[in-house]
Amino acid sequence: MLNKNSILIGLASGIIIPLLVFGLLMLLYHQLEAMGTVSTKGFSPMFRERTTGIIAICCNLIPLNAFQKRRSTNSMRGVVLATVLYVIVWVVYFGKYIL
Repeated sequence: MLNKNSILIGLASGIIIPLLVFGLLMLLYHQLEAMGTVSTKGFSPMFRERTTGIIAICCNLIPLNAFQKRRSTNSMRGVVLATVLYVIVWVVYFGKYIL
């Protein structure tokens, strides 16, 4: 199924992968904070969430590269569309914390 050249396959992978990465990283941060290994003191508001969001969005480069190697241009378009949507949501949600 993943060998198909479809915008829907690319869109699905472009939406699911960042959500999984964001969830896993936030879970890791909460576990480390519960153990006392990391702290949020000294950071700007929402710093951890903003940075984790950017890392999760950048993880879309992995399926994008895989689809590029297979020359699946429609699947690449789906991943790029999902990435652009995530970036727009990130800027709208975290834009007030940047400046």
